[in-house]
Amino acid sequence: MSDRSYYSQAFHGPFETFDLGHIDLESGYRLRGAKIAYRTIGSLSAAKDNAILFPTWYSGTSGIIEQAYVGSGRALDPGKYFIIIANQIGNGLSSSPSNTAAPFGAAGFPSISIGDDVNAQHALLTRQFGISELQLVLGGSMGAQQTYEWVVRYPDFVKRAAPIAGTARATAHNKLLVQTFIDAITSDPNWNSGSYAQSSSVHRGLSRHARAFAASGFTPKLYATEGWRGIGFTSSDDFVTAFVEAHFAPQDANNLLVMLRKWQNGDASRNTGGCLKTALSKITAKVSVLAIAEDHFFPLADIEAEQQMIATSELKKISSPWGHLALFGTDPSYNLAIDTHLNALLSA
Repeated sequence: MSDRSYYSQAFHGPFETFDLGHIDLESGYRLRGAKIAYRTIGSLSAAKDNAILFPTWYSGTSGIIEQAYVGSGRALDPGKYFIIIANQIGNGLSSSPSNTAAPFGAAGFPSISIGDDVNAQHALLTRQFGISELQLVLGGSMGAQQTYEWVVRYPDFVKRAAPIAGTARATAHNKLLVQTFIDAITSDPNWNSGSYAQSSSVHRGLSRHARAFAASGFTPKLYATEGWRGIGFTSSDDFVTAFVEAHFAPQDANNLLVMLRKWQNGDASRNTGGCLKTALSKITAKVSVLAIAEDHFFPLADIEAEQQMIATSELKKISSPWGHLALFGTDPSYNLAIDTHLNALLSA
């Protein structure tokens, strides 16, 4: 059972909630009383021409992203831009199994797509703020999936895009990787009994998931060079337990599963007959595709193969021993590279 207090402003800083009303999902279900939680930093200009959208990644929240990417003097400077960090559906702050009443609570929550997230974000921007143009959409991992969906689905809305460490369509390898995370969480023998949410063995499932995540999300070099010592950990076991497991332990398993299945099914080409090249040809935004060279979740070759289909794009490579999970902002060299590339894109 998750720690319900985890999904609060005490843990994740201030955020607001926008009532979307009833939304029709791509799965055919209707999610009634849907809500999207969001954080804004900075002021929207009178012309409403300084907005930046940053959707969350898997297990991330607006508070985590704000701490890692936003600040005075950084590329995402709230003195210049109105930055909206949108919490994806299922992350525990927006509508999720943990905060949605029957018939869609817990394991009965409907299937959500990346497209559903983007449609919800579009409603937030237009209905809550009257925004009709974004200077930039960016996001890492699942946030990159949402970024690609934005520029394919709403090409006239977005001037610039920066998908970071993610792809427009999940590859066969990526789907298999995500399935290992799903299998780890659902390894609780009570999963099909209806008592999963009350089972103490859920913690073992979340622990297995966290260790699989740590093994593939970071690089062997990080462990070999003990790179985690720089952020205060004393051993690899201390790092995995007190950093990775501690991140997932208070979270709701069903929330994580909604996001994992969404990640696994991410595909910007589903509305173009499965032709990814056709989908990506819809993009008119200037795109800086940012890849982490050591990323095992979304390998460089997979990212580059998609980038070559986007006429208005450039590929920018970043190196970090933290691998995919450099996204959390723990590597100063990664943070500097991100700001350098984003500054260049925003000035173009």
